[in-house]
Amino acid sequence: MAKARYQYRVMFRTEPEGGFTAMVPALLGCVTYGRTLEEAKEMAKDAIAGYVESLKKHNEPLPASS
Repeated sequence: MAKARYQYRVMFRTEPEGGFTAMVPALLGCVTYGRTLEEAKEMAKDAIAGYVESLKKHNEPLPASS
């Protein structure tokens, strides 16, 4: 079975103490952090996957991809 693909817009904010916060506006509360932009991107992918998996597990609707 093919794995479904979702695309969500991720916003990155540079933090004054260093690093980057990644926020996914379509997924309420889906926020993560990385020391580098590359790490923040990878953390965002992982956070989105976990969020979507949890919604599916609880039979909740998936927000529209952006």
